[in-house]
Amino acid sequence: MWTIIHIIDLALWIFIAPSVIYVLFYAIVSLFHHKKNKTTITEVQHTYLVLFPAYHEDAVIVSSIKSFLEQTYPKTNYDVAVISDHMTKSTNDALLALPITLHRPIFYKSSKARALQYAISETRKQYDHVVILDADNVVHPDFLERLNAVCCQGYDFVQCHRCAKNSDNDIAALEGTSEEINNTIFRKAHNIIGMSSALIGSGMCFRFEWFKNHVSKLQTAVEDRELEAMLMQENIFIKYEATIHVYDEKVSNQDNFRRQRLRWMTGQIQSLLFMLPYLPKAFIKGNINYIDKTLQQLLIPRSILLATIPVVAVIMTCVCWQWGLRWWALFIALIIALLIAIPRHLRTRAIFGKIISFFRLTGSMLQNLTKINIKSNDFIHTSHHK
Repeated sequence: MWTIIHIIDLALWIFIAPSVIYVLFYAIVSLFHHKKNKTTITEVQHTYLVLFPAYHEDAVIVSSIKSFLEQTYPKTNYDVAVISDHMTKSTNDALLALPITLHRPIFYKSSKARALQYAISETRKQYDHVVILDADNVVHPDFLERLNAVCCQGYDFVQCHRCAKNSDNDIAALEGTSEEINNTIFRKAHNIIGMSSALIGSGMCFRFEWFKNHVSKLQTAVEDRELEAMLMQENIFIKYEATIHVYDEKVSNQDNFRRQRLRWMTGQIQSLLFMLPYLPKAFIKGNINYIDKTLQQLLIPRSILLATIPVVAVIMTCVCWQWGLRWWALFIALIIALLIAIPRHLRTRAIFGKIISFFRLTGSMLQNLTKINIKSNDFIHTSHHK
């Protein structure tokens, strides 16, 4: 009996520990400074196609576009295109009054991937880069200027710093903090040691020709993970630019949070299945970035780790205090990693006081485990209002 319990204990620890170790390693890496390229770059003005996929985004899309059109970058060097999917006539009329291209496709099954595919298929001009923003995204007037400076340094694939534009309740505040942890671990820390940043779905910049040739291959509702996998297969570096901010509305109610996390959890498993067949070739070629991104799909969500590890630690301590030690060590390692990864300005009493909301949201994530359908490519929409 005790032998069986011990075997289960060890097996569970071995299953959970790699996720904690991964997060801790990159959290520590993030403490080191990234060496900046001091080479003088002759800056040229690249051309940009800026895409705003918008599905049922009547509440935010017009204000987002008006804000973006305040760019200080030369108007002749960028075009804005909105893919209006199931939006009202009044919203479309308001968009038509602006100096943009408005696409109005009719999809049998809507998805962001289909919207991007449609926009590229309808684009006749050539550009240097394509930028993807969500309908609720807001950027500074110098966004394209700063992005162009990065592209002129030789980076054709860039992930900008997406951050919260709202923190008006516990859910939005926790969501914004979680995103900053992701920025630290999966983007900043990776670039510090010369590895590719992860993509995040918006605030993304791609070389136009590459994107045009690859966007048609998108098949799932997690297009950013598919694009990331394709880039990693070709061993293409993704630059994370922490100084270029893209303000994104964070979900502010539990239903939207549950839907969003269900989409992400489903996408994580789909991405893993999508990436596994190429993994042997990645090992043969020494494609470390691809191997690393595949490992990321195996990570257990941090909220589930935070909720389950202390529970198991208490149980195992009651069974045998020596067995409980390894679990408490794992829990302490996770806490240290998260404290490092949370930006200093967010390490406030207000954030740490949202513990009740955190466990309520974790309960929603655990419920999602029973609803994951890895064969589903349905687009799960989360509404925006800010």
